[in-house]
Amino acid sequence: MYKLIALDMDGTLLNENKEISVQNRKAILDARKLGVKIVLASGRPLKGVLKYVKELELDNGEEYTAVFNGSLVQNNATGEIISKTTLSLDDYKMLYTTSQKLGVHIHALTDHDVITPVKNEYTDIEADINGINQREIPIEEIDHNTTIVKVMMVDSPDNIDRIISQLPSELHEQYTIVRSAPIFLEFLHKTVNKSTGIEKIAERLNIKRDEIICVGDAGNDLHMINYAGLGVAMGNAFDEVKEAADFITLTNNEHGVAHVIQKFILDVEKTA
Repeated sequence: MYKLIALDMDGTLLNENKEISVQNRKAILDARKLGVKIVLASGRPLKGVLKYVKELELDNGEEYTAVFNGSLVQNNATGEIISKTTLSLDDYKMLYTTSQKLGVHIHALTDHDVITPVKNEYTDIEADINGINQREIPIEEIDHNTTIVKVMMVDSPDNIDRIISQLPSELHEQYTIVRSAPIFLEFLHKTVNKSTGIEKIAERLNIKRDEIICVGDAGNDLHMINYAGLGVAMGNAFDEVKEAADFITLTNNEHGVAHVIQKFILDVEKTA
């Protein structure tokens, strides 16, 4: 039986209104009654997932969340940090120079907010989705003690499409690069991604890889979908995610998470 389900948030657990449907919530709570661990695995910062942690009653006991695409893994109840891997201010400065050459906007996520050298609509979206503050601050004026968790090149889908093929090859050696949305291209520390976050949680809970289901829709979910015992793509997932998955569920507006839980957890329990 599967013992852990890792769920991406946007485009997966959440519908187009950024809500957890009644069907998804019920299926998750039913799975938890069977002892299945639910892990929210998101590119969002911690603040951007906390209300959903509370809504799903994942804020007590030995429950964990992987945020910033696996860069931070934390116990929901105690706040204990299991792992935290960040970038440096020099990384941000170098990627800023690259973004200027490519002609796209850029911002960085710190522990508490989002900072950008030039205010833009895509950084507005980032701040609004996660309920965090944003600061427009020139690169040269950033306090050297600022923690840079991840850096994102943000722009129109067409511009992100364009720059992906134009990125200097050395960047792929220096960073984990994932596309979390049509308008977001993310740069993380080379050693982290969603699968590394899930793996750390599984080790803490003594859960085997083949006992894990991972569900997602975008490029930043590929690592954990490939890692999982059962990798699941949403019906609305990127094509490359569907190709990598073991199973394709319904869309996020059709309660695709509930469908996965019903098929691989609840129905299996009934016939056991």
